[in-house]
Amino acid sequence: MKKYLVGSAFAAAALFAVPNVSDAASIDDHGSLNKGDVNSSVNALQEELKSQGYFKGYTGSTFGPRTLSAVKAYQRDKGISSPSGSYYGVVGPQTLSSLSGSSSSSNTTASSSSSNTKVAGASTTQSSSSVVSAAKQYIGSPYVWGGTSPSGFDCSGFLQYSFKQAGKNVPRTVSQMYSASTKVSSPSVGDIVFFDTRGGPSHAGIYVGNNQFIHAGSSTGVTISSMDSSYWGPRYIGAGRV
Repeated sequence: MKKYLVGSAFAAAALFAVPNVSDAASIDDHGSLNKGDVNSSVNALQEELKSQGYFKGYTGSTFGPRTLSAVKAYQRDKGISSPSGSYYGVVGPQTLSSLSGSSSSSNTTASSSSSNTKVAGASTTQSSSSVVSAAKQYIGSPYVWGGTSPSGFDCSGFLQYSFKQAGKNVPRTVSQMYSASTKVSSPSVGDIVFFDTRGGPSHAGIYVGNNQFIHAGSSTGVTISSMDSSYWGPRYIGAGRV
């Protein structure tokens, strides 16, 4: 009898020690979300939409028809997109930002000062995450001299367009971006990294982590490259934050 009780106690302890993975999930952990995606961020998305009355029924981790319908309704109500919009039903940077903002505003803290600090930090991280998510949507777009749209980008046009999608305005040329940015000793995700390819800051990309950056290369189009490569490594001149 004693062995049974001890065994039951350990089993119960093990059961309650299992962490709730979904509690730790964040809507923007996986970047943009689309129909067919299966991950923890979809569950967080459904929970947030459900709390605002858009999603009905049980939540899960699959972006299916019910999630798509809820996302579209949310986007229409918030003025984010419409049936004629390019990203209608896609949880991109704007939708992520809006949902994350709603989630943050619903939480209260013990003091207003600590609350302000947390929100400011979240906004910075969220903004950095948003610009990277926006930029990654255009991987494969061709390089076009003077290009400023997904049909063709030059390097600065790509950065300006990506930051605009994330709600930030940056100058048009690399040299102007270099002058306008606050220099940092080591880049963080979302910072602009600059390179000297023909005298002074003349090429730039967005740092995505792991010593990699996304950019519009003249021979590659929009792609992710390593800052340690034999070509980019020697030409790196610093990073800036906007």
